Amino acid sequence: MARQDKAAAGRRRARFSATVAALLAAGLAVGGCGAGGERSSADRAKGEGGRTAPAVPDGGAGTVAPEDADGAARDRQPSARPAPDYLSTFALDVDTASYGYARRTLSEGRLPDPATVRPEEFVNSFRPDYPRPEDNGFSVTLDGARAGQDGWSLVRVGLATRAADRSGERPPAALTFVVDVSGSMAEPGRLDLVKESLGLLADELRDDDSIGLVTFSDQAETRLPLTRVGDARGRIREVVDSLATSSSTNVDAGVRTGYDVAVEGHREGATNRVVLLSDALANTGATGAGTILERIDAERKRYGITLFGVGVGSDYGDAFMEQLADRGDGQTTYVSTSAQARKVFVDQLPAHVELRARDAKAQVSFDRRTVERFRLIGYENREVADEDFRNDRVDGGEVGAGHTVTALYAVRTRSGATGPVATATVRWLDPATRAPHERSGSVGTAALSGDVWGGGHDSLQLTAISAYFADALRGGDLPGAPGLPVLAERAESIAGRSGSAVVRELAEAVRQADRLRGPVEAPTGEGELKSGDPYS
Repeated sequence: MARQDKAAAGRRRARFSATVAALLAAGLAVGGCGAGGERSSADRAKGEGGRTAPAVPDGGAGTVAPEDADGAARDRQPSARPAPDYLSTFALDVDTASYGYARRTLSEGRLPDPATVRPEEFVNSFRPDYPRPEDNGFSVTLDGARAGQDGWSLVRVGLATRAADRSGERPPAALTFVVDVSGSMAEPGRLDLVKESLGLLADELRDDDSIGLVTFSDQAETRLPLTRVGDARGRIREVVDSLATSSSTNVDAGVRTGYDVAVEGHREGATNRVVLLSDALANTGATGAGTILERIDAERKRYGITLFGVGVGSDYGDAFMEQLADRGDGQTTYVSTSAQARKVFVDQLPAHVELRARDAKAQVSFDRRTVERFRLIGYENREVADEDFRNDRVDGGEVGAGHTVTALYAVRTRSGATGPVATATVRWLDPATRAPHERSGSVGTAALSGDVWGGGHDSLQLTAISAYFADALRGGDLPGAPGLPVLAERAESIAGRSGSAVVRELAEAVRQADRLRGPVEAPTGEGELKSGDPYS
């Protein structure tokens, strides 16, 4: 999806270069402040003169100047220096492919390319047990704890949607699968895994759901138009079983044909989605994402067709797949084993076809009276201009039933300050009516008094471990980072207490990275970052 640059270019220095299956941690308890109530969108969306204005804490920096009727800011005394930006605005992201691909790379004895490491996808590969709303909106949960010296803390913003009732009513799904059958897909763990996944899914979908199937190598072929599952399960299996690899990889042809099938079979009132299964190593046709993105964007806007990217293979076009899914208002994941494929195609995809929110964005406002610095860990390519938070023409993220979204901040509070620290607001459009809704939650200094590595913080610790791990892989030096060996030990301890296999897999991935990196300079623990790091 299109991401907007910050309107005031001087607010922030350019952040780090941007470029798993959705593994689930066993429900780990969450502490901290609960969600606030829903407020009227009409009331919140108006600033001075009825214009859209970002949410700013009382007395906070970044306050919008009063405007005259013609929109011009009234005269005011110039300040000696621009006020720091105390807002952080981003589109929600439920992707997990970066973590899954990093685990695969580490298991093969290679460190992942730092450009493929996106901390938010590491963090969101684990699902904390946030409170769930009773309606179709979001819950908003904030918590945190001290991390390191010199006033640094971690503040976590947790968002969650109501889980799907798999035995209850949901809109039908119209899923067009676009399957890469190029020569590179012959490697074990690619097309064979895709065929296994599709076979599993065919048994899970409901009779009133629809499936279409397009394959592509040097050219694309429609193998099955969108067809009601009903009595066609046998036919669907026959088509899936017949898939075989061919020549080169023309992703452009596959995606274009897939969207043709999806548009032709578009169903009003259904969840219409294109599911791309590929190693995303385009080498024929339009190999850049730009041309393909134009088609994806057009059909998303006109028909509401979204894209779900499932990556496979030891060599994988991570950035390419992520760009496609972003523009398609969708998400990406990565599978390399049968167990991961089952999680995605049996445990998740049938339930998550039901949307809870479109164009969802979050805005976190920090109180300048208590906060000296803050930094959002990850989400660099999900950044949205603060003033576009309530501009519903600016893309946000698509969020399905039962999803959680976590954003983690490194925050340095002012010495001795007490009171509010941050307020997080999530805004989304109802998938059916496109009516806007918002909810908020907040956290204060009292909630940050404990040590993140103290007892009773397993859920927050898991989030911290994931973020610190990702930051280490891309060469960062976050405040309070304990180093990979300690991170592995702490992940193993959580796995022991929770019995979670996926947390134990995280511990092993951290150990593998530590072995591959070799000796590195120990962190100073002073909490200072390199010059030029993006702080507001």
